[in-house]
Amino acid sequence: MIIRIDYHAAYAYDDKVSLSPHVIRVFPRRDMFVREIELSFQCGGGADIQFRRDLFDNETAYCFFPAATHAFDVTLQATLELKPRNALHFLLDTHGMDIPPNYSDEELVQLQTYLAGTSAIALPSPLAAEGKRPTVDTLMAMVRWMNEQIEYERRDEGPPMPPEQLLAQRKGTCRDYTALMLEALRRNSVAARLVSGFLWKGQAENERVADDDLHAWVEAYLPGAGWIGLDPTNGTFCDHHAIATAAGLTPDDIAPVSGTYYGRQHIPSRLSTRLSITEIPA
Repeated sequence: MIIRIDYHAAYAYDDKVSLSPHVIRVFPRRDMFVREIELSFQCGGGADIQFRRDLFDNETAYCFFPAATHAFDVTLQATLELKPRNALHFLLDTHGMDIPPNYSDEELVQLQTYLAGTSAIALPSPLAAEGKRPTVDTLMAMVRWMNEQIEYERRDEGPPMPPEQLLAQRKGTCRDYTALMLEALRRNSVAARLVSGFLWKGQAENERVADDDLHAWVEAYLPGAGWIGLDPTNGTFCDHHAIATAAGLTPDDIAPVSGTYYGRQHIPSRLSTRLSITEIPA
């Protein structure tokens, strides 16, 4: 199947501003299931664009603005060929059959940063660490619990809320779900990272929250399987409908657009976005 992604984000300011370098993370990650046919990218406002790989090997565009401006915009157009991917088509090594995984010394050298940073909040079952349990069954129970017990709401801007706040109000956006899922996985001694990207509906039988939209989920490192995507917002493992653009340790690492403006006072601004994901008939 072939799809076309058209993404546009426009930033407008009430006065001229000087902009810091902005980092753009909207480039689909290519692999055996995602092939790039065509891609174009523009950044307005007179930006000088430098393409780079960041610390997490994400493809990024660094945009430098030489002069003050009232506005700038970001445009991505990508045509991709997708191959169907069974989200559960993997085999676990013996030391990954149960949670918590028994990571090897070699794995732990690389995974320490993806295991750190847990808090002391009380987690409900089945998110809490409760001894040895089958890996796939446990992860499926975790994402399904979050999907069933937390109501989805759209919130286009702002950082994710703390996991304890989400547990208290039981309502949040996809980045709130992922912050809680990251905490739960690491509390269960499962290495995990945050992921952002596009969620494409296509011909899926079950309706997904945030279809044809920017989305966030997590990836857990499972011995024998590698990094496996988990979408707690929709209560599923990730298949070819989740098209990753960035992975990292913090929300800032995976933000589609990040940067600031310089000024002596607050200058009101506006953000407008447009995204369409359409299938191109064969």
